[in-house]
Amino acid sequence: MTSSGTNSRADTGGGAQESVSAAWELLLPAASAPARGRGRALQSALREAVRSGRLVPGTRLPSSRALAADLGVSRGLVTEAYEQLTAESYLRSGHGAGTWVSGSVRAAEGGARDLAPRAPGTRVDFRPGTPDLSLFPRSAWAATHRSVVGRLPHSALGYPDPRGLPELRDALAALLTRRRGVVADPERLVVCSGVAQAATLLGFVLHGRGLGTVGVEDPGSPEHASLFSSAGLVTARLPLDDEGLAVGPLVRSGVRAVVTTPAHQFPTGIAYSAARRSRLLDWAREVEGVIVEDDYDGEFRYDRAPVGALQGLDPEHVAYTGSVSKSLAPGLRLGWLLAPASMTDEIVDRKRTMDMGNPAIDQAVLADFIVRGGYDRQLRRCQRAYRERRDALTTALAEHFPGTEVSGIAAGLHVIARLPRRYGPEAEFLSSAAEAGIALRLLSDCGDARANDGHVGLVIGYAHLPPADIARGVQLLAECRRGTG
Repeated sequence: MTSSGTNSRADTGGGAQESVSAAWELLLPAASAPARGRGRALQSALREAVRSGRLVPGTRLPSSRALAADLGVSRGLVTEAYEQLTAESYLRSGHGAGTWVSGSVRAAEGGARDLAPRAPGTRVDFRPGTPDLSLFPRSAWAATHRSVVGRLPHSALGYPDPRGLPELRDALAALLTRRRGVVADPERLVVCSGVAQAATLLGFVLHGRGLGTVGVEDPGSPEHASLFSSAGLVTARLPLDDEGLAVGPLVRSGVRAVVTTPAHQFPTGIAYSAARRSRLLDWAREVEGVIVEDDYDGEFRYDRAPVGALQGLDPEHVAYTGSVSKSLAPGLRLGWLLAPASMTDEIVDRKRTMDMGNPAIDQAVLADFIVRGGYDRQLRRCQRAYRERRDALTTALAEHFPGTEVSGIAAGLHVIARLPRRYGPEAEFLSSAAEAGIALRLLSDCGDARANDGHVGLVIGYAHLPPADIARGVQLLAECRRGTG
């Protein structure tokens, strides 16, 4: 530092002087930045010195002339930096009183955290709900993205139709009609950020119509309750039987809206019987209610063609939801909602105020991917892989946990496994698994009353694991239980 810089700092207290000296380390690199960007670099470095606490509130800064001499830059750069940061309230100054660090700044604590649902340190993760993300078609998706961005008109980059781009709604309508048997009018199809947003939109509309309660399957997905709660609704847990949602308790509950997973119930893995599907539709017509159909993995059936969607039988009483979360990747946050005509306008209005529509480029890429056959190829690829992994899991359970009952249809991304009582109690089983680095989800977490019958009830996800990892994980689980038995 030059003598002028030292004299300027003599006015400050000991702590402030140390603060100024330490902050100079941040300012010196800015002074050697390229000439064109030196002013912005100096402002940014000085701003960060204040924000980080290297320059504490109440510190008197050197004069612009002294700091310019210390850093070897023009006085004008320093003057401009002081003026800019004073305008932003990082600094304060008075006529003839010098420039000081303001007390207005409160530095943010820490860096960005990752709250994604992961299990760090886990050797094998058997929790359900995740597809194999390594199967995401990176090359095909990237090629489609380049092609779409290259030809997308400028107008398409404005705010989209809150329902979604017309080309994506057309593509989805054709796809869902062909593969899931829905009645898909593109004018009633709303592109959403997954099934979670679809359920939330429906919840807001139902609440606005005066409904206070929505029925949910018991056992069922724990997420449904929190999604509808965010829209001001409470949930009534309604029991299942071997054919699906039990109609008697549904009628007695008095609800006029109910969430179902009829193609592959979560978590039990059953498919609703034809008779039960018909009876549920009769109930909806009788009470002028609505059935919310969560078709979360309806595409994946391994022993026969998948059962068509319930919505195709009565589109005016069934709101159909789905997404690409299991077929492509949940991180894309792309799904859809096919609503009854009487609800569509209200849903679209709510969607508009919620987020002004989904990203246009992502929608255009998915539309092109579907139209050109990439999505069908991806479904076939996943179908083959997931069938093989389900077989690997059932084989490993039979070998290492003899007597285990695997229930549900051959479909989806998970199985229900009831291990014999000798492997319990559940709490000890779960503790042993955690110590061995194996993540599990108990059936009791989903509300199944039968989970307390002495068996160890598990909801085991397999789609995201290669067959070798599945076999190794089941073997490790058996070994850790033998070690505590």
